[in-house]
Amino acid sequence: MENDSLESLQTFLEDSIFLLPEDQKKIEQSLFGTSESQVAKEIVAVEKTADLSAETLEKSNLPEEIQSAPVLEPIQVRGNFTKGILVLHEESSLNSEVMDMLVKMLNACGHSMTEVGLLAAESLENRSMEDFQALNAHVVLKFGRVKHPINQLPITPYEIHTEGETEYLFADALTSISEDKTLKRQLWTSLQLLFNLSTGSK
Repeated sequence: MENDSLESLQTFLEDSIFLLPEDQKKIEQSLFGTSESQVAKEIVAVEKTADLSAETLEKSNLPEEIQSAPVLEPIQVRGNFTKGILVLHEESSLNSEVMDMLVKMLNACGHSMTEVGLLAAESLENRSMEDFQALNAHVVLKFGRVKHPINQLPITPYEIHTEGETEYLFADALTSISEDKTLKRQLWTSLQLLFNLSTGSK
């Protein structure tokens, strides 16, 4: 009977043949050498490998400078900066005499130092204009030289320039202004215009 064909076997078997689940699993194991659960595990492993390969390929297609570009921290401003008034100064730090002059001028304009943020020029080196704009300053007072794209703005020293929702005033370094009465008077006149005060000599 082993050599008989399926057609000849059908003449002897009147009823249909059904496989029990246990027998089906045994047949699968004999055919593939793995159980159903093991097959499922292997499928999951393959899918994970494919996902990782796709992610690696996606990263490899990125420009090298983007892949290796460091994530920069936000620019840190000293002070409360509650009114969005940013004082950008050339000096790495401001001595007591310069700070005293700055405080008196801002107070005379109706603003306290709690409303102001201080930022040294060196903190802006290698930072983009987008990084700077993320500070969301409403008034920018730039004193002295700064290595930053902000210098590309078409601003004349001691004249007020509006760019979007931000007002800019560029002037000499605070140290130079504190030592020169003419520059001090010029700055004071510009600050009065900036903060909508009546002009006059200090």
